Amino acid sequence: MAARAGMTVRHNRGVAELMTIGDFSRAVRLSAKALRLYHETDLLVPAVIDERTGYRWYAPDQIADARIVRTLRDLEVPLDTVRRITAARDVDARAELMRDHLAAMEQKLAETRRSVESLRALLEPPQSSATVTYRSVPETTVVAVEATIARSALSGWFRSSIASLQQIARKSDPATIGAFGGVWSDELFSDEYGSATVFLTVGPGFDQSVLSEDARVITLPAVELAVAVHDGADEGVPAVYAAIGEHVARHEMATAGPVRETYLSGFPGIDDRSITEIGWPVFRLSR
Repeated sequence: MAARAGMTVRHNRGVAELMTIGDFSRAVRLSAKALRLYHETDLLVPAVIDERTGYRWYAPDQIADARIVRTLRDLEVPLDTVRRITAARDVDARAELMRDHLAAMEQKLAETRRSVESLRALLEPPQSSATVTYRSVPETTVVAVEATIARSALSGWFRSSIASLQQIARKSDPATIGAFGGVWSDELFSDEYGSATVFLTVGPGFDQSVLSEDARVITLPAVELAVAVHDGADEGVPAVYAAIGEHVARHEMATAGPVRETYLSGFPGIDDRSITEIGWPVFRLSR
């Protein structure tokens, strides 16, 4: 049966074979409101549209596409990504798009878990404060990866920069390399935008030919530090920062300068458990 006059036909289907928006909504478990949105965004275009009334009709063979759209939207896949997935005719390309979204969901899940653990820690009785000691650190030669970035971008940058330093370490003579660490400017915390550095200490005989394009050899200045150690999951790092900050405020004089971290085992935010020494720059008032 041919479509009636005044209808725009999207599929080669007769009107008798089509479904009203109500029937189609019931079949695919999508509201009429959602179907109208997907039509307006060209994600799921009706088979037939009445040009006079705007009424939409759907073909039975659109049910499979609608179910895919519903499933992806239930998984919070963005509309643009859903459109690319449904438009992709190559199975590998479609799978790659879905893998990318899965990775983003896993990252979001990890962030949510960290937030839950932080909230749980606030509800539990306070634990004993971290032990604070002191250290005079001389000038130190390091291989560094540096950037001026937004704090919101720190996690991804930290992962990629540490990976770059690990690659350098694997290519180096173990006798010429030491510990990994990080240096974080005050502005990165106070203004949420500032300089960040991750480093690998190196000694005499280090072969600079193994350096990557994003790394260079620099000298970190000598510094007096109040230090405390965090041993555990990344969620516990803020508590140690709070403890050392309170200690310095009560007993010492803080100085302008970046916080320095040394990663004794694993890396915060990368490994499930890590041991991190946090160094707060101070001007000692007592010995």
